[in-house]
Amino acid sequence: MGLLSKRSFLSVFCCLCLNLGVAIDTIISPQSIKDPDYIISNGSVFKLGFFSPANSTNRYLGIWYNRISVFTVVWVANRQKPLKDSSGVLTISEDGNLVVLDGQKEIHWSSNATNSVANSNFQLLDSGNLVLRENTGGKIIWESFHHLTDTFLPGVKLSVNLRTNQKVLYTSWKSPSDPSIGSFSTGMASVNIPEAFIWKDGRPYWRSGPWNGQNFLGGPLNAEYHNGFNLVDDKEGTVYSFFDYANVLPLSKYVLNSQGNLEQTCWDYSKEDWKVVGFAPKDECDVYGTCGAFGSCDSQRTPICSCIRGFVPKIIEEWNRGNWTSGCIRRAPLQCQRVNHSGEEGKADGFLKLKMIKVPDFMERSYGSIDGCRKQCLKNNDCVAYAYDFGIGCMSWSRDLIDLRKLSIRGSDIYIRLAYSEFAKERHLKLIIRISKIIGAIAILSTTYCFWRWTAKIREFASKRKNKSRESLLFDYLDDVKLHDLPIFSLEEVATATNNFHVANMLGRDPLNQKLLNWKKRFNIIEGIGRGLLYLHRDSRMKIIHRDLKASNILLDEELNPKISDFGIARIFRERENQANTKRVVGTYGYMSPEYAMHGLFSEKSDVFSFGVLLLEIVSGRRNTSFYDDEQYYLSLVGFAWKLWNNNNIMAFVDPTIWDPCFPMEMFRCIHVGLLCVQELARDRPTISTIISMLSSDIVDLPFPKQPAFTERQIASNCKPNQQGQIRLPSCSVTLTTIYGR
Repeated sequence: MGLLSKRSFLSVFCCLCLNLGVAIDTIISPQSIKDPDYIISNGSVFKLGFFSPANSTNRYLGIWYNRISVFTVVWVANRQKPLKDSSGVLTISEDGNLVVLDGQKEIHWSSNATNSVANSNFQLLDSGNLVLRENTGGKIIWESFHHLTDTFLPGVKLSVNLRTNQKVLYTSWKSPSDPSIGSFSTGMASVNIPEAFIWKDGRPYWRSGPWNGQNFLGGPLNAEYHNGFNLVDDKEGTVYSFFDYANVLPLSKYVLNSQGNLEQTCWDYSKEDWKVVGFAPKDECDVYGTCGAFGSCDSQRTPICSCIRGFVPKIIEEWNRGNWTSGCIRRAPLQCQRVNHSGEEGKADGFLKLKMIKVPDFMERSYGSIDGCRKQCLKNNDCVAYAYDFGIGCMSWSRDLIDLRKLSIRGSDIYIRLAYSEFAKERHLKLIIRISKIIGAIAILSTTYCFWRWTAKIREFASKRKNKSRESLLFDYLDDVKLHDLPIFSLEEVATATNNFHVANMLGRDPLNQKLLNWKKRFNIIEGIGRGLLYLHRDSRMKIIHRDLKASNILLDEELNPKISDFGIARIFRERENQANTKRVVGTYGYMSPEYAMHGLFSEKSDVFSFGVLLLEIVSGRRNTSFYDDEQYYLSLVGFAWKLWNNNNIMAFVDPTIWDPCFPMEMFRCIHVGLLCVQELARDRPTISTIISMLSSDIVDLPFPKQPAFTERQIASNCKPNQQGQIRLPSCSVTLTTIYGR
């Protein structure tokens, strides 16, 4: 009797809360939510109630954001059977399922849980998940995160079973005013390697490329989508994909709209609107199979589709009309095909290397080196191409190559099998190159001789004028030069043009170019330098220690891709050599590790120290040669970062011109990795391969950094900081003594 009274009291209390508009998040059976009542999650993040889409009078039960100005629905219950009026009720049925009823008690939607119990309640969580639970043990019977509509929230898990191919998907609305199931759906698919897909009416519409353990091999999409995104294998045949920005950007989501576009958005508090930070497909080349079998798509070319070398259009009339889906066929059969059909043996097939490519669909996975991939493909008569990725291993294809496209960044190298005859031009080209080398050598020798003769005449000319005064020499020189060929400016003109040589007109201080390197470009530069260093330490034929990694030795091409340069003092290590020492320490102070600067010891960790200093410079926009005032000490850039880290104010270290509210965790992670790289003891610093994993994956649990070396020096009494807090050291008087023998 006491339990019944308690339940009755709770029921009455819930009714009063709903009627008075009090925020509650749980409804206990047999209570209900009637249109227009609602419940709000405990943290007031989401609201559950009835709504009407724009330009529609139909009523739906849904979940939407509670505290933002833009009405945004993330889940709909009765999307296939809307209510025609405001008589809708959400309640728990006698069998324990959630149901939406109309005024005539007709069911418009049910949770249809097979393990439901009569004694249950439902609750709206701050994650946006609506859960149905048992009253007694709290066991979850049903949850909306397993029955998605068009939105993928942090914490949701998309899954695919590798054995049964059973998938958890989310589907688009039919239109912005109609939440019913549309033509598009998205989720994970896997035959050998997990991939993300968008399907249109059940057929592939977009493909991400295979997952290599850190990101999808699908091109520029990864740069915007991989942060916070991860795949987990439960070792029982099911792969889960999820993303989590909850600690940094709680208002972020993926949405599959009615046009088939998958958009990643985050809430912009300054503009009070959703900001799109990534989307797919990006262009026509992203649409699955645009160019057909053995066709390659390049959005920078016109037309965008072309056949791979060694292939020709299958139906030339269709290609001329701009319909490329028929694809391409081989111009010359492979050796194995000739032997099988005519018994005629020919010369061995070869492989054409295509760079920066999104690998095609239907790959088969195996393990081994890149050379092993080539040998396996040559032995298999059905193999038409192979590729290699460090995270996946060997990939090969024995079917038509579908969904090939050219990428500008993050592409893979793929090797296409072609007949021997397709390489005739290369053989002729090699002969031409050999002849050109001989002619070039002769031309270089001739040029060298002419240059030597010219310099000899210059020296002779200089010796004749050696005894002349500077004034006469100047006028003689001007007589020899045609002045009308040279632009000449007076001192007054130059002073006027430069505002009397104002510091703002110095080269490199144009304010229009201050924000040229935004955060995404800087992060790509950091990743590029890391990959270059990984190649030197691990992936090249010989292990190379650079020893002079600094900002001036990083070159950027026209697309701002970094290249490591100046190997003048680099050292090559033997296969099992991990450390070396030298009595002649060379390099750049400020970038040199402490063990190298003081003891001449250098290793891979020496380059890691230099990389850490360089990373901190890129994030902060400050030079490593500057010093910063700290009352009794002046700090180096590393010391300045360490001080802010200990004061829990490390985000003040970030260059304010590149601040982006969508990437604060990425900036924090870069500074954290930089401080790990500049730790005093070499054994405490991570390897470059570990650093790349730290930068590219948000799930790595980073260790706490230890105090770096070279962080502070005591300030002399006559050292005064300038307005920016930087220290200028005083001039010093030095006495030189010359020693003479007696």
